[in-house]
Amino acid sequence: MSWIEKYKDKIISLDEAAHFVKSNSIIFLSGNAATPGNFIEKLAARKNELENVQVNHLLMMGDDPLSAPGMENHFRHNSLFVGPADRAAVNEGRSDYVPVFLFEIPSIFLDRLIPINFAYIHVSPPDEHGFMSFGVECVASKAAAESADFVIAQVNENMPRTLGDSFLHVSRVNKIVEHNQEIPILNKKGFTEVEKKIGEYIADLVDDGATMQMGIGGIPDAVLAALTNKKDLGVHTEMISDGIVEGIEKGFITNRRKTLHPGKVIGTFVLGSQRLYDFVDNNPYFEIHPTDYTNNPFVVAQNDNMVAINSAIEVDVTGQVCSDSIGTRIYSGFGGQVDFIRGAAYSRGGKPIIALPSTAKNDTVSKISTQLKTGAGVVTTRADVHYVVTEYGVAYLHGKNLRQRAQELSNIAHPNFRDELLQYAKKQKYM
Repeated sequence: MSWIEKYKDKIISLDEAAHFVKSNSIIFLSGNAATPGNFIEKLAARKNELENVQVNHLLMMGDDPLSAPGMENHFRHNSLFVGPADRAAVNEGRSDYVPVFLFEIPSIFLDRLIPINFAYIHVSPPDEHGFMSFGVECVASKAAAESADFVIAQVNENMPRTLGDSFLHVSRVNKIVEHNQEIPILNKKGFTEVEKKIGEYIADLVDDGATMQMGIGGIPDAVLAALTNKKDLGVHTEMISDGIVEGIEKGFITNRRKTLHPGKVIGTFVLGSQRLYDFVDNNPYFEIHPTDYTNNPFVVAQNDNMVAINSAIEVDVTGQVCSDSIGTRIYSGFGGQVDFIRGAAYSRGGKPIIALPSTAKNDTVSKISTQLKTGAGVVTTRADVHYVVTEYGVAYLHGKNLRQRAQELSNIAHPNFRDELLQYAKKQKYM
C-alpha cells in the first residue's frame, strides 16, 4: 500500500479526533503559533465525559477553555511554559507548571519521564514522499509525536512547510485530521524610547560577523533596528521573527560568517506576521529543529561570537536573575534563557546579555532590586551572568566580586534608586 493510500485510510473528522482522548490520559498539544485551537474547543465540549486528563504543552496562543474555572477535574494543564492562556489557572492551583530548560523538554518525552498517551500535532500537508512538516513550531512536538502511544496529525493547508529536522512521515501517525485554520498572527508593536536606548547599548556590543539569539518584544525589535550598520550577522535562535526577515532584506543579516550552519537561519519556532510565514515557507535559507538541538548549550557554543539577548523580570544587586515569576506568582517559564546564556558564555568571543528596563510601574519600582521578591525564582544564577543592560548602560559582572557587582548594577539602575541599592549593599557587607 502506498503512503497516499495509507494517508486516505487514516483520515477522520475533528469531532472523531477528540473522542480518542480518554479519562486519566496524559496528552500533548502543539503550542505557539501551532496551537490547535479548534481541536481544543472540541475537547472542551467533552468535559462531562472526561476526568483527570493531563494536558502537556508549551506556550499556548488564543483562548483556552481547558483551563477555565470548573474544568480542573476534567483537564489539568502541565505547562512547560506558562502564558496568558493558562497563567491564571496555574496561579490559582488549578493547573501545574514544570520548571525546565527548554533544551531538555524533548528528552523528558523521549525518556518517558512524562509518558505521552496521546499527541495531537499540527502539520503541513505531506510532500510527494509523504513527509509532513511541523511548520511554525517544532520545539518539542517532534519528540512528543515520536514517543506518544497514539498520534493524530492535523493537516492544515495554511501551515508553512519549513525545512530542517522538522518532518514526520505519514506512516508514523495513527490518524489524520484534514482541517484548515488560520495560523495565529503576532504583529510587531514597536518599541519605546527606553527600549530604543537599551537596543543601542546592546548593538554596541555586537561585532560584525556575530551570530545572534533574541526573543520577542520591544527590546529585541529595538536591537534589530540598531544593527543596520553591522555586517554579516548570523542567526541561531529559538524564535524566528519578522525582524529577522527585515534584517535579511536590509542586508545586515547574511549568515555568511557563521561557524555552524553557515548560510542558514536556525530556529525552533516561527511567530509573527503572515508575511513572515509566507517568507519561511519552503525556504531553504531557514532550518527548524527541535530544542534539544537548537538550544543545547554545547551546540549553541559552536557558533563563534555568539550573542544571546534575554530579558528579565528583575535582577538583584548580586546578579541573580528572575525571569519566570513575580514573587511567588508564576509568569512564564525557564524557556531557553539559560540554554543560550550558557551557550554564548562557552562560545569563542561570545556575549551573554540580560536586558531589561531599569524600572516598572512608571518609575516607582526598580527592576535592579536589593533582593529578589519573596518566592521569586532564580532562573539565571549570578555565576552565569556576564552582561546586564538597561537604558542607563552596561554592567559587566563576570569575574566580579559582590562589591564590584553591587557597584556595577547600581550604576545602571534608575538614578532614583541608586543610593538605596548602595546602602543595602553596604548593610549586607558586600561593600
